[in-house]
Amino acid sequence: MKAIVYDGIQDVKVKNVNDPSIEKADDIVIKVTSTAICGSDLHLVHGMIPNMPKGFVLGHETMGIVVEAGKDVTKVKKGDRVVVPFPIACGHCWYCEHDLFSQCDNSNPNGENAGIFGYSHTFGGYDGGQAELLRVPYANVGPVVIPESLTDEQSLFLTDILPTSLWGVDIGGVKTGDTVVVLGCGPVGLLSIKWSIKKGAKRIIAVDRVGYRLKHAHDNYGVEVLNFEEYDNTGEYIKELTHGGADVVLDCVGMDGKMSTFEKIETALKLQGGSKSAIEIATQAVRKGGTVVLVGVYGSRYNLFPLGDFFSRNITLKMGQCPAQAYVEPILEMLKTNQFDATDIITHRLTLDQGKHAYEIFDKKEDECIKVILKP
Repeated sequence: MKAIVYDGIQDVKVKNVNDPSIEKADDIVIKVTSTAICGSDLHLVHGMIPNMPKGFVLGHETMGIVVEAGKDVTKVKKGDRVVVPFPIACGHCWYCEHDLFSQCDNSNPNGENAGIFGYSHTFGGYDGGQAELLRVPYANVGPVVIPESLTDEQSLFLTDILPTSLWGVDIGGVKTGDTVVVLGCGPVGLLSIKWSIKKGAKRIIAVDRVGYRLKHAHDNYGVEVLNFEEYDNTGEYIKELTHGGADVVLDCVGMDGKMSTFEKIETALKLQGGSKSAIEIATQAVRKGGTVVLVGVYGSRYNLFPLGDFFSRNITLKMGQCPAQAYVEPILEMLKTNQFDATDIITHRLTLDQGKHAYEIFDKKEDECIKVILKP
């Protein structure tokens, strides 16, 4: 089959690889109908995630048609069209039983957190879904059948960015009347804005440095926007603008934020896992007693972490990988009843064969690319 594979830092290719097959009795294999590139895939391409061998199949936002099912699979059957949440979870460990699917004890023999499709051997070594076929383990836990009334484009983001963005807003406690700052206007940031509006936030300030992403946030959602490169201290400016800071700051950037020269050196030497620039803005942009949520992916340890700034201002800090399985069904009901729509963020629809080009324009912010859908 054809698949998009990691071929070294800043290098992805479309190659022929072996077809997946049923390995355990609760596996399924799906024929991929739609897949997408996630911002966190760029961490792999930039060499920020360890244990990423050449030839590894990328992608964790995938849906398709079940073409094979193991003998113990009861939740789905051959011919079903399903979305596949990005964390791989067994469904019966303590964490799964408490809806912390992203911390599954059994799906990742190489670490403490759950396995993730297409995300290196550090996260279980599972091939990803930017391919023609995908093996899905624990098929009685993850995959969810999608009704014919919904298109792939309406449904695909149930795999990651719809649950992740809602989860961040939920654990941040966004409520009616709140002031919310969203750092990063990529796909997760834009959807976080939409969820915050739905939760009743009174004022939302979107922060980025990419003009067309800020324009999308302003023109489509009517929120205030700030280009952080126009201010010497964006966090302090937001604090002044909001008369003390926001109730909730959602960091939807993660370690791929703008790095200082020192951070570039530390990251290259594996002394730090990328940028913490968004965290530093958040320390000042949040009000005393407010909440900061790290939705974007971070890795490794961070030098000069501004712990004292959080501590001295009684800030609640929340973070982690979204337990997507807990959110798929509730959001699916909203999609079926037209209560939410995420398709406005799709800017590019390309074939799997165009995968290298898709990664390039997404990574380099070219052609006003926000979200790419790939069709095998």
